[in-house]
This record gives sequence, structure tokens and C-alpha cells, in this order.
Amino acid sequence: MGSEDRAEDRAEEVDVVVLGVGSGGEYAARRLARAGLQVAAVEERLVGGECPFWGCTPSKLLIHAAREGRALPAAAARIREATHDWHDDGHVGPMEDEGVRVVRGHGRLDGPGRVRVSTEGGDLVLTGRRGVVLNTGTAPAVPPVPGLDGTPYWTNREVFEVEEAPASLAVLGAGNIGCELAQAFARLGTRVTLLESAERILVPEEPEAAEVVTRVLREEGVEVRTRAEIARVEHDGSGFTLVTGTGDVRADHLLVATGRRPHLADVGLETVGLDPDSDTVAVDEHCRAAERLWAVGDITGHGAYTHMSLYQGRVAVHDILEQDGPPATYHAVSRVTFTDPEVAGVGLTEAQAREQGVAVVTGTADIDSSPRGWIDEATGVVKVVADAGSGVVVGASVVAPYGGEVLGLLSTAVHARLPVPTLRGMHFAYPTFHRVVERALRDTGL
Repeated sequence: MGSEDRAEDRAEEVDVVVLGVGSGGEYAARRLARAGLQVAAVEERLVGGECPFWGCTPSKLLIHAAREGRALPAAAARIREATHDWHDDGHVGPMEDEGVRVVRGHGRLDGPGRVRVSTEGGDLVLTGRRGVVLNTGTAPAVPPVPGLDGTPYWTNREVFEVEEAPASLAVLGAGNIGCELAQAFARLGTRVTLLESAERILVPEEPEAAEVVTRVLREEGVEVRTRAEIARVEHDGSGFTLVTGTGDVRADHLLVATGRRPHLADVGLETVGLDPDSDTVAVDEHCRAAERLWAVGDITGHGAYTHMSLYQGRVAVHDILEQDGPPATYHAVSRVTFTDPEVAGVGLTEAQAREQGVAVVTGTADIDSSPRGWIDEATGVVKVVADAGSGVVVGASVVAPYGGEVLGLLSTAVHARLPVPTLRGMHFAYPTFHRVVERALRDTGL
């Protein structure tokens, strides 16, 4: 289909079209409407995106229930309540109250500032006088394992609709989602096998973090298999068999948690001069991607995190409204895996810093070396990565109870490019988990 409107197409003009209404798109649409602009938001799935329906919210509810020793039916009831039984009125209503027009259907870019939407009533061509915000997000990535296709495996979509804990579960992929749910189901009474093709779990994190979580998972009864190459998957109607080089794995159910793929295959990138086969959409410091096009969220490749999508949404809004605002920076991106203990990180890992040519110095300290860690019988570690020349902290990791909260101090340090001596001159509240940061800073020798 060309970019010229067909005779039967409906055509409308607004100030901004938001194509894909995940967290960042929803934020941008509401803020722009609040500023007095005419906004149309196009979404073919649930408005609000992955996080509230199949990601952050339901996963944390499940993890909380498992930690508190509750049964899965109790967690399932709270998940249904939080997701409104996977209905998006709770997101659509507030947007419409602020003047956003929500358009249901599959949207594609159709040239600068234009979006063609396939709706039940035919095609609608929306033109954004100021432009388009692209926020199409990601979907579960499923590996091409022989035999997997066509079996009733779960992804993060199906797993949160489960109301009874299975007797056994195989989890394919030991990233953040795989590790979180493996631990949660084990605590709910399921026999769990966690399989990862790499040499260790949580590959993007520090090896010290992976070591702690691996030990904890095994202590809690999870069978952790690394270097596990899956030759094929079989399903006989009653359960799964995963054939590996180190022995077969039999389980009632299979959760595939092997990453995410971007929704970019059919959004019309070629109509605005971008590569339709790209895995990401490159953006500048104002989240501009092309003429009259801004992109935010997972598709930009700066981290598949809700907080990143919201951050970029704010940057794009400032630019669209021609307001002063700080440009986007990505040297201090934070992340949290909500296992118990939590794994939190910010900035560069030691390996990433060395790859970038940083003269690296590190400092580590065990959580139980602090009075609070010892009192709580906590397991974990803090690691600080700094530039030996300038002394500036370029990255850090925390494995601890509430590690995502403990990370706050170190996120500030990386964001503000603070040197270790400045941080060591602070006082650290006693007795807290974050007091162990002081020991890790001291261990750098700076």
C-alpha cells in the first residue's frame, strides 16, 4: 500500500499521534494532552502495555505471595484484581478524561507524521502536525528449538493466569524473569528446573551477583543447570520433556523466558527512512528518530525497563513542546531483578568498563559484614566499579534484601559522576543494609 490515501480511507489531523501505548506512550499522550495538544493514541493490544498486565505488577504480586508463604490462588486473585481481569479501562479512562483520543487497531507509519490504522471500520489515516511518538514495545522471544512450536508452553503472558501451582516446572532462560519466577514457584511448592545455555545465570549482571543467586536458588530446591543446550522439546499431552546433552528434563509445564523481541516488523519504519529489519530504533538525545518522529521505550535499545520508557517519554514531551529540559543520558541506567535477595545494578559492570578502556578498580563487601546484614542473616554482596584515574564511580551492583532500594545511593553517584573519596566522606546510617556500601568503597583503595 502506498502513502497516498485511498478514496475510502478516513483522514484526520491532530497535533501528535502516539503509536503504541505502553508506559512511555501513555505518559507522553497524557502529558501532551494536558498541555493543550490534540492527541490520538493508537493501540491494538491493551493500553498500558506489558508492565501492568504481564510484567512488573503481576510478577511482583506473585513474588510477594511466595515470599509470604501464601498459596497461588491468593496471588492469582490479587493479579486479577490488579489487571482488572486483563482489561484496560483503568488506563483508557484517565487518558480520555484528559482529552486523548484512543484508537483501537494496528497502526503503521505512513510517512513523516502519518500513521495508517487498520480498524474494524476500515483504514484511518492520522496526521500529526507536530509528529508521531513511537512506543510499540516488545513481545516474548521464543527460541527456534525443535519441537517447541505448537506445544502449550507458557511465556510471561500465560504464566500469570495460572491459578494452581504445578507439581513441576521447567524454566528455559535464567535472566531476570526466569530467575524471579523459578524462585517464586519453588516457594509455592513446585519442583523447578532452571535451564540456561550460558555459563552462568543472570548473564548481564556481575558474576559475583550470579554466584549468590545460584547458591540461594539451589538451597531453596531449584535445580539450576547452566551450559544447558536444548536439543528438542517433546510434549505428550501430560507433560514436557526437554532433551539436553546432560540428560532429559521432565516437567508438567514449561515456561519460556529467553528474552524479548521488539515490535518493529510491521510498523512502517521504511516509510520514514529507517531500516525495517533493525532490532532497535536509534534516537538522539531528545529521543528523535527521524523527521517528525520520536521513539521511546524498549525499541530504542537503552533498556527494556518501565522506568526507561517513562524517562524517555518525558524527554520526548519536552522536545515536542519546545520546552527546556535535560537531554537523555544513559550512563547511569539502573536495573533490578526481584529475586530474594534482590539483584540491582547501575551503570557499567566491571567487564563492560574494561571493554570501554576504563582503567578499572573495584571494591566489594559482603552484606553480612554489616551489622544489619548479620542481624538479618542476609546473603549478598556490594560491588563498586570505579575509574582508577579520576576515582569516579562508573558502575555498581547490590545483591541484598531490598537491593533495589539500597542501590539508590550508588545510582546517584554514577549519575552525578561522583568520585569515591567524596562518597567515603559521607556518613552512613547505622545499622542499615546500605552501610555496607561504605565497606565496598573502602575496598577500592581510593
